[in-house]
Amino acid sequence: MTKPAPTDTESASASIDRKIAELGDWRGATLARMRKLIHEADPAVVEELKWRGTPVWSHEGILCTGETYKAVVKLTFAKGASLPDPSKLFNASLEGNTRRAIDIREGEEVDATAFKALIRSAVALNAGGRK
Repeated sequence: MTKPAPTDTESASASIDRKIAELGDWRGATLARMRKLIHEADPAVVEELKWRGTPVWSHEGILCTGETYKAVVKLTFAKGASLPDPSKLFNASLEGNTRRAIDIREGEEVDATAFKALIRSAVALNAGGRK
């Protein structure tokens, strides 16, 4: 059963709210927590939907996407290979030249301080050091 696509009048934020509610399990709670941390790290972040309803957070370009699968919530950073990751949050897509991802499994919790630092680094990279 396919889920209905967002309507033209529904905002991306409202669609993400709906997606989180529809999940109704640990994946929804995890996606909601990470979304909250993204907004705390960058209050000017823009929420979008791309690629068949995938939540995307942008600021002068894509910061990361939030995908939900049966076993993981995956946050893929568009320019992750160029970001410092001293806390070693990236644990997926490590072989690529551009992207890096964080796979979060049920019961796992990402360090909030380290994650927000990663978001801020992504914003700074997109801004080209202008911030």
